Amino acid sequence: MSASPASTLGRGTKTSKVSKDHKKPTAAALKGAIQLGIGYAVGNLSSKPDRDVLMQDFSVVESVFLPSEGSNLTPAHHFPDFRLKTYAPLAFRYFRELFGIKPDDYLYSICKEPLIELSNPGASSSWFYLTSDDEFIIKTVQPKEAEFLQKLLPGYYMNLNQNPRTLLPKFYGLYCIQCGGVTIRAVVMNNVLPRAMKMHYKYDLKGSSYKRRASRKERVKSSPTFKDLDFQEMHEGLVFDPDTYNALMKTLQRDCRVLESFKIMDYSLLLGIHVLNRKPLSRGSRCDSRKGQKVLYSTALESIQGNVKDPEPVADDDTLGGIPAKHKDENLLIFLGIIDILQSYRFVKKVEHSWKALVHDGDTVSVHRPSFYADRFLKFMGTTVFKKSHPLRGASSKRKKNSIQAKSASQEFLSPLKEKKEQKKAQSMENLDGNFYSSSTQPDLLRGSADSLEFTRKDEEGFVNSEDRRASSSTIALDDPLPSISRSQSDSELDVYL
Repeated sequence: MSASPASTLGRGTKTSKVSKDHKKPTAAALKGAIQLGIGYAVGNLSSKPDRDVLMQDFSVVESVFLPSEGSNLTPAHHFPDFRLKTYAPLAFRYFRELFGIKPDDYLYSICKEPLIELSNPGASSSWFYLTSDDEFIIKTVQPKEAEFLQKLLPGYYMNLNQNPRTLLPKFYGLYCIQCGGVTIRAVVMNNVLPRAMKMHYKYDLKGSSYKRRASRKERVKSSPTFKDLDFQEMHEGLVFDPDTYNALMKTLQRDCRVLESFKIMDYSLLLGIHVLNRKPLSRGSRCDSRKGQKVLYSTALESIQGNVKDPEPVADDDTLGGIPAKHKDENLLIFLGIIDILQSYRFVKKVEHSWKALVHDGDTVSVHRPSFYADRFLKFMGTTVFKKSHPLRGASSKRKKNSIQAKSASQEFLSPLKEKKEQKKAQSMENLDGNFYSSSTQPDLLRGSADSLEFTRKDEEGFVNSEDRRASSSTIALDDPLPSISRSQSDSELDVYL
């Protein structure tokens, strides 16, 4: 954070004129006010009875002033005076309950330890804070984004009711802090990339190519976040088994259609890759409170497996809910989630797309109409980023086995015919020998025997040729079986058939 963190955090927000008697709050004071404000809002909500969420609950905004000396309703604190606004508290309480987050665990995660500040690789002016137990991300958002999220809540509520397993961001609360003339709007979300797992590669993918390469400043970081063109140069696609690939693409397709229905575009897929072959896992960065905090459907593996109703949370094992994959000879764990969904295709975005399309190919820029953006996003993910493994060896052995079975069946069918032909040839030779030696005075019989011998030789040649033809076509006998031959057929008919 810069030397004047308050002004940095207030970037893009409405800031009133600060009087000479007030000083801008420090970064630590703002983080403390965020934690105290969320703690007060959740604690105050616990006194309200549970009931069904109504349509008007999505537009409710509760406001309270928290002076440093305290009041009848608010506790005393050592931060500057600030005002807290809580958006749709009952609706967000329902979302937390849907994901199995208990109020005590939620407060413990956010308020127990100081928030961990994360760097922001994106082009937005947002800042990110991570809770000490690695569960929740607190992100500052622009006024337009906060307003759009509140309008999105009814549709978001309906979508989560139908499908709680999703790669879309999971929102747990939306708050506004006004402190010392600085206004911060913050949303609480799920954490996609756990700190306990070393991410050897991180990508922010949109499916576009225009300026989709990490900057030099980003590349020199210890853990840089690369982009689409970098992925195509550094990886040849991540390979999944067929079931996992189908589940992943089905989830992405469903989520993209939801975003398209809300006219949302310019979102990204945040992708983290851990290479299992390199280093053992580091478990020291996770807090012990993780044992008591099990958020449903929060891991990548839980988010794409949607066939089981109301399952138990995935155990906190060494995979941390990563999805197994391969790249060449490396075994990987994949962590992913769709981020930055609060960008609607408003007038400003339409103008931005039109301006960029004049200079560059309009289909390559990130800003595009929602339907085209979703199709391009899915195509890039399903063909370039994620690939399905093909068991070629098993299929080859199966074809070989079928060929052997076909040849065996053909030989079993033709063997009785061969025996019958041998018997006929032996009988013909016996007749020839008997007639030649017994009656030398019967030239007609001798001439007939010679004719019979010539016929037999021709028959032998025909039999050999037919055997060659049968051997060459034996492998297709199973697909095109020979018709059965009745006993009433004559020998001449049999010779012609063979």
